[in-house]
Amino acid sequence: MGMVAEQKMPSVAMTDHGNLFGAVEFYNAANDKGIHPVIGCEVYVAQQGRHVKNDTNRYNHLVLLCENQEGYRNLIQLVSTGFLEGFYYKPRMDRELLAKYAKGIIATTGCPGGEIQTRLRMGAYKEAIRAASDYRDIFGKENFYLEVMDHGIDIETRVRADLLKLGKELGLPLLATNDLHYTKQEDFSAHEALLCVQSGST
Repeated sequence: MGMVAEQKMPSVAMTDHGNLFGAVEFYNAANDKGIHPVIGCEVYVAQQGRHVKNDTNRYNHLVLLCENQEGYRNLIQLVSTGFLEGFYYKPRMDRELLAKYAKGIIATTGCPGGEIQTRLRMGAYKEAIRAASDYRDIFGKENFYLEVMDHGIDIETRVRADLLKLGKELGLPLLATNDLHYTKQEDFSAHEALLCVQSGST
C-alpha cells in the first residue's frame, strides 16, 4: 500500500484468483493510508456450468469488482458458492450464478484467459459477440467493460482489433489495465519464489 500512497493514487483494487482471502487485510491497509479500497476477484467461469465436473468443462477468467456494499455481499455469495458447488481443481461459477448475484458488481472481460478474448483468438467472432452480450445483459451495459491490455505479448495484440470492433458493435466501454503482481522491478525474485512455493517447483 506504500507504493500506492507514494504515487498519490486515490483508490486501488485487489482481484485475487478465485478467492477473497486477503480482502479484509487489504481493505484495512488501504483505509489506514486514506486510499479508497475496491474489493474484487478474478473468478473462474465454467463453460458447461458449475455442476459439471470433468476435464471437458473448461473455464475462463472474469474480473468482478464491488461497486457498493450489496456488491460485496453478492461477491461473497458468488465466491463461496464457487467453492461449495463448483469446485473442480478451481472454485468455479457459471452464468446462472452470476445472474443471481450480479447487483452491485462491475465486471470486466479480464486477461487473455477471458471468454471473449479466447473466442476471438479462436476466430469465433459470433460466439464472442454472444458471450459479451450475455455478460452485458447480466451486469448491465454500464457495469460491463471490455478489458484492453498491452504487455507487448502476441496473445493480447492478436485480439485487440476484434475486441475494439466488438465494443463498438455492442456499445460497450473499454478499460485499459495492466496485469500487476508486484510493484517494483526488484520484487521479481521474491515473486518468483512465491510462485515456486505455490506450484511446488524450483
